[in-house]
Amino acid sequence: MKEQPLYIGGQEVMTEKTVPVYNKETNETIAEIAVAGEAECRTAVDAAEKAFREVRLSAYERYEIILKAANLMRERTEEFAAALSAEAGKPLRDARGEIGRAYQTLILSAEEAKRLKGETIPLAGAPGCQNKLAFTIRQPLGVVCAITPFNFPVNLAAHKIGPALAAGNTVIYKPASATPLTAALLCDVFREAGLPAGCLNLLTGPGALVGKYLTKDARIR
Repeated sequence: MKEQPLYIGGQEVMTEKTVPVYNKETNETIAEIAVAGEAECRTAVDAAEKAFREVRLSAYERYEIILKAANLMRERTEEFAAALSAEAGKPLRDARGEIGRAYQTLILSAEEAKRLKGETIPLAGAPGCQNKLAFTIRQPLGVVCAITPFNFPVNLAAHKIGPALAAGNTVIYKPASATPLTAALLCDVFREAGLPAGCLNLLTGPGALVGKYLTKDARIR
């Protein structure tokens, strides 16, 4: 039986308290996942905030990383599908379908990283503004919290994490306690794709506990 650690600032972190993950078909315990406490939540936000300040990825670099993560996930479809089937109880056919959807979501996110732009606002219609130009630019928010449910744990995570990273944010990822194994695999492919440490952090544990710590941290958007 595997132990599933947290992933904070590029490091795996195991905690004293764990909770079991069950195979939904057999009810057998297939993993013990680390439960993040207030200290781990604070450390994860520290790591994400530090990465947001210090990591400077261009739009094209973000595109490359998200695209590579998507392709790595597709290469490991069977591994993802097996984990998803076990922890969420989905038939393998449906699990493979969800991985395919998540792949497409990440591809779209990667492409959008290159397209984020501001807007030019015409001012010539106002008196004395004929030679003036106004414009808006899009800036990342900072540390984004991605809390995902159990029913489509991979695709809905991709819907949150992909766009957040594409826009230049850093992410605290809190999956449902029932489906943490695919969450860890998703973090693995981003790490393998070259996403710098601290840009994506994984916290597991009950939402009533971990979610409370995260949502009261004023640094999280």
